[in-house]
Amino acid sequence: APPKGDPVLGKKVFMRCVACHAVTPSAAAKMGPNLAGVVGRKSGASPAFKYSAAMKKANLKWDEATLDKWLAKPSAVVPGTSMAFAGVPNPDERAAVIAYMKKPMP
Repeated sequence: APPKGDPVLGKKVFMRCVACHAVTPSAAAKMGPNLAGVVGRKSGASPAFKYSAAMKKANLKWDEATLDKWLAKPSAVVPGTSMAFAGVPNPDERAAVIAYMKKPMP
């Protein structure tokens, strides 16, 4: 399992993600799906977003371990994903982002 992360650092690291993703429950999807409540959710499950065929077929559960792998290199977890983000190589930063996504703060 990934190490426990610092949500304050996670919010800073998540700034790399805000162009494409929101974490406020009422926010509309952007280029990527809204990530409010994503931890523990099934992949491709947001009805407000049109996922790639690869993501629709992935059948993942976004638990901490899966999110850690995804954040490290999305294309390695779901080949053919439309997410063009290269990844977060630093494991502490990934753990921080996951901690932040569990309970996003203003």
